[in-house]
Amino acid sequence: MISPCKSAERPARRHDLVFVSPRGWRAMLDPHGDLACDPLVLHWVELGWPTIRRRALPSEATGLALGLPLPPSAGKKRLSLLAGLDDIIAVARPPSLREARLSAPPCWRPTLDRLEELTLRHSAPARVFGSLAWQSLTGLDYVTTGSDLDLLFETRPEIDLDRLVADLAEVEIEAPMRLDGELMRADGAAVNWREFSAGASELLVKSIDGVSLLDRAQFISGATRP
Repeated sequence: MISPCKSAERPARRHDLVFVSPRGWRAMLDPHGDLACDPLVLHWVELGWPTIRRRALPSEATGLALGLPLPPSAGKKRLSLLAGLDDIIAVARPPSLREARLSAPPCWRPTLDRLEELTLRHSAPARVFGSLAWQSLTGLDYVTTGSDLDLLFETRPEIDLDRLVADLAEVEIEAPMRLDGELMRADGAAVNWREFSAGASELLVKSIDGVSLLDRAQFISGATRP
């Protein structure tokens, strides 16, 4: 079960779920014209479903940059929204593997079980974002036959990341879907697990503030700049 915390307890990071007040929703949707009357969006607001934290655009100097990905039935639109900080009710991490498993296609569940075992073995909790996360959160049909499974591994300096990604690659061999996603440090800096697995000496590191290149050892040690 998703357990939101008050927005003041921890700043929202990339991939975090952000819950907005009804007043905030009205302010976010007003600049989007017809979107404010879209039945699915109105249903979303009525049920109090979350948005997702995203990186702000250069023109978005104030407020909190949020995203709302609609399901394939609505054209897979990706809505960019901007909320006032006072309109944020709560922030939560994405669904865990166990939470998302209930909404996954049956053919995905053995892979999710293997991933759960992998996270326990490496002491690296994993969360789900992307199509399976939104299907789990809303009950709407997001997962298609071509969907990836997007994973967010929460890492610490003592975790052997090379062994983790090697084991992840082994799981993917028998998986019915492509495994995508990131290795995320406690400070929110993250790298794509495939890029890390490839052994590159420099890694493209993403954070809520932007992207940068970091030496592999620097990323592992927790450094924030070259």
